[in-house]
Amino acid sequence: MVHFVGAGPGAPDLITLRGAELLERADQVIYAGSLVNPALLERCSDHCRILNRAGMTLEDVIAAVCDAESRGETTVRLHTGDPSVYGAIREQMDRLDECGIAYDVTPGVSSFCGAAAALGAEYTLPGVSQTVILTRMAGRTPVPERESIARLAEHGSSMTVFLSAGMLSALQEELLKGAYTPDTPAAIVYKATWPEEKTVRCTVGTLAEQAKENGIDRTALVLVGEFLEADYERSRLYDPGFTTGYREGREKT
Repeated sequence: MVHFVGAGPGAPDLITLRGAELLERADQVIYAGSLVNPALLERCSDHCRILNRAGMTLEDVIAAVCDAESRGETTVRLHTGDPSVYGAIREQMDRLDECGIAYDVTPGVSSFCGAAAALGAEYTLPGVSQTVILTRMAGRTPVPERESIARLAEHGSSMTVFLSAGMLSALQEELLKGAYTPDTPAAIVYKATWPEEKTVRCTVGTLAEQAKENGIDRTALVLVGEFLEADYERSRLYDPGFTTGYREGREKT
């Protein structure tokens, strides 16, 4: 059996209870290199075999899983954040299907959630934005043209950009082709929830400059949108005058 487990954004206590229990019972753990906090591996038993995926290909990973399966062992495939976001798990699951190996997925806290927490921000503010875009810049891994930063920026919604900290000059240029302006609020969050976490508040027009001044060129998320600073409408959920299935709205006094 293979368990795909989301390790969370970095802090070792942000893994789910289920994920922690699976780590403790695993015979083999294949983890995502420097992206996973090594403190999580301290949960593994003394007999657990631990492999760093950083030096492995997909074929190497599947071979290691098959080897464990031949001995009746359980493998945890430990991914950073939530494995469904830039986790490349589909190709692994397809190979496991071909091999007749059972698997399941335990979700984790994504780094985009950790970044918002670090900033004390809410992506979906009433009257400001009700949409969150998770995306990345095109680099060695291409992006469909319909999902280019410039096209997505036309919406002007809340946006989190992954895997692009080393391309902030280009990112800044692409963001400005859409609805964002040089004064649109932005933030850079380096290693969200890790001990060395750093947050830099800036604007779209100063993204590249602020990243350079703070020595950030990797392992960071870029957050963009008015949700970072704008005035917003009060939520109807807690408005005394709003009727829900659990309480009757009442006039304000």
